Amino acid sequence: MDRMRSTSARTMIAFTAALAGTALAQPLPELVLDGSGTTVSGLSSGAYMAVQVHVAFSRKIAGAGVVAGGPYYCARGSVLTALNQCMQTQPGGPDEAALLQSARSFAENETIDALSGLQTDRLYLFSGTADNTVTPPVMEAARDFYLGAGVSAENIRYVTDVPAGHAFLAEGAQNSCGVTQPDFINDCGIDQAGDILTWLYGELNAAGTPDANHLHVFEQDEFLANSEAHGMDQLGFVYVPANCAAGDTCKLHIAFHGCQQTPDQIGDLYARTTGYNRWAETNNMVVLYPQAHSVTASSSNPLGGNPNGCWDWWGYDDPDYALRSGRQMAAVAGMADRLGAPLMGDPDPDPDPDPDPDPDPDPDPDPDPDPDPDPDPDPDPGEYCVRHSTANWTHFVESRAEFCGLFSLCAVGSGDAIGGFFDGTTLFESPEGDYSTTPCQS
Repeated sequence: MDRMRSTSARTMIAFTAALAGTALAQPLPELVLDGSGTTVSGLSSGAYMAVQVHVAFSRKIAGAGVVAGGPYYCARGSVLTALNQCMQTQPGGPDEAALLQSARSFAENETIDALSGLQTDRLYLFSGTADNTVTPPVMEAARDFYLGAGVSAENIRYVTDVPAGHAFLAEGAQNSCGVTQPDFINDCGIDQAGDILTWLYGELNAAGTPDANHLHVFEQDEFLANSEAHGMDQLGFVYVPANCAAGDTCKLHIAFHGCQQTPDQIGDLYARTTGYNRWAETNNMVVLYPQAHSVTASSSNPLGGNPNGCWDWWGYDDPDYALRSGRQMAAVAGMADRLGAPLMGDPDPDPDPDPDPDPDPDPDPDPDPDPDPDPDPDPDPGEYCVRHSTANWTHFVESRAEFCGLFSLCAVGSGDAIGGFFDGTTLFESPEGDYSTTPCQS
């Protein structure tokens, strides 16, 4: 049945493209975009991906719509944490304070943008009252993460009063409001795409009628080699209104689908029916729809892989999944760059450039304040920095972790809690023989 569904979805994409008189896949176009107006949104794993992109590229992203997702770096590299604390909040929900500290450490090491880039952004957060997949405390942790990062409460719209299941909401969808089932697009009488875009951008022109000829298929593996092996489909979608294609300056919105919504599973349904294209058509807006791909778990690693076609928000493909350099993150950034809205900003300027060094230095400094200084009696321990990303069992066997509870492990040296044997953690060794979850810098 799954194979038949996959073939049917692929066939529908090809058939739709043929009706529109277009090739199955075209190069992603180079457009004129306003780089200051780029926003993101997503459902479920796509919501986690939207948050990752928003935080990691905070200089360039102006806002995010998060539907049934959670805080940045919630899973901390562990699928079990993802399934429990970051969805069902067992045992206990996400620790947004610890996640915020991790994000600050990443920013200090310049692997993500400075969190100050979030402070003026706008956030749309949504948790359906009938959603038992990603429970409300997880969304509350996402809100608290952003508040802790400096986003003002006035810039956050948090919707918690709609009896929706785990789904994106679009008028005319085939699923009723409260269910949680494929294709995870529900009709609650709400135009959620319009709600998201209006909150992120402010007042917009009335939505128009989308043109099937403006929804294009492009090759994603141009931006990530062997993309399917890394959890991204060969094909992606982009909606480009005629005026944007003709050279008008437009904005970019990046919309991430959720699990079980890949081209193999639902074709282009997310790109066609969620409602974004109606608003793009009349508001000088391009909508990029990156697409994930299922990766089968191996018998040697049954908790690995990505069988449901989710985005990498727990490290199934890449230990750097939440950083700018993460494979999927960098691929999406490459797509945005090609379209004309680069996500990679210039480095933070020197906060104290000292443009006027002492214009009148001491004319008679001490010629020999210390005739025999100690060359370097104690080298800076920060000079040694080694990253170890693997399963906690391996950390334990290789003496990087030790028991600190009945079923709990902690990093040797720092005592940082890293979970149980079946979790996975990135440990940083600095100085040699001392391990911590806090990133170091070599």
